[in-house]
Formats: sequence, C-alpha cells, structure tokens
Amino acid sequence: MPKKKKVEENKEEQKEEKEKTKKKVEKTLFPLDDYVKYSAHLGTRAVTPHMRQFVYKRRADGLAVLDTNKIDKKLKEAAEFLAGFKPEDVFLACKREVGWKAAKKFSEVTGIRAFTKKYPAGIITNLQLKDFFEVEAVIVCDSWLDKNALNDAVRVKKPVIGLCDTNNLTTGITIVGINPISFSKRIFKSKRRKRKSKAIKLRRFYRN
Repeated sequence: MPKKKKVEENKEEQKEEKEKTKKKVEKTLFPLDDYVKYSAHLGTRAVTPHMRQFVYKRRADGLAVLDTNKIDKKLKEAAEFLAGFKPEDVFLACKREVGWKAAKKFSEVTGIRAFTKKYPAGIITNLQLKDFFEVEAVIVCDSWLDKNALNDAVRVKKPVIGLCDTNNLTTGITIVGINPISFSKRIFKSKRRKRKSKAIKLRRFYRN
C-alpha cells in the first residue's frame, strides 16, 4: 500500500474517532432518560408527513415513539434561538388547556407574555386595535389550535417556534420544538374522570 494512501486512511480514521468522541461528550439539554421517564417520547397514533422524520418507531398499541435525541436537539435549538430576543419582543400562545399551567409558569420565569385560553386575533397585524403591539418572534404550543397566532406571525413575517406533536403540520413554523402532548392529555382526562366519578359517588351517597 502506498505510504500516502495509508496516511490518508489514518487521518480519516482519526477524524471518525473524533466525531464519535464528540457525540459521546456532547451535553444534552435534559438527560435523555428523563424524556422516557415522563413519557415525553410518546406521540399520537397519527403521524403527519412533516413529523415523520422525528419518529423512531411505533409501539404495539399504535402510538408513535419519538427519537429522544431529536427531541432534545430541537428543544435546544429552539432555546438557543429564543435567547436572541428580548422577552418583551416575544409572546406565547397556548389555547390547549393542558398547557395553561406550563405557559403561565414559562411567562413568570422568562418575562415573555403568554396568551392562554384565547389569542386575540389581529393584535399584531391590525394597527387599529387598542391593544396592538409589535413582536419579533412568536411561540405556539399547537400549530392547529393556535393557528390564529401562527397565521398572524406569518402575515407580518416573524419567526415562529412551534411545539409540535406527531399529528401536527409545521407549515409556517421556523423552528420545530418537539413537544408531545398526548401524555398530558391522558393525565388531564384521567383526573377529570376521577373527579366525575367522585361527584357521582357523592350524589349517590346523599340520595341514600
């Protein structure tokens, strides 16, 4: 084997080893096991073409399983992007009830304005509105339910961070932050069923 070719191969091997080492020591935003521990890696049974790239596999029950490395990578990317803006230049929209508590806490910690329940459509596009204000970036917690905020941001050509589950479309979203909500929905529904069951038992008790 020519000496030059052997040297080139050695360099290539060293480069590969460095890449492997880099991947091993690269810090994650959260320990990857935590995503599994809190079921953040579980999506829904529906998977859109936009979100297919983030799906690792399907479980026996049909639920899509997200790649935890990609969840962490995209959330980190979103956080780094968001760090480039002042809190007053960003707002978050979260119409889905299971996200209200987290949205309010996020607003409290970061100083970013949060619209829960209902986003007042046109508030960043209609100069005639009393509450009109300008923004530089927008965060939506569900690209479908928060479509008014997403559409307004697209209309004024502002970047959007979208927290997406496997059943979401990413049209108009600048940075996708993978945020499966199916687990939160199950907890919410479970609690609601328990409250309903308790109320029924109380009514029966008082009737007797």
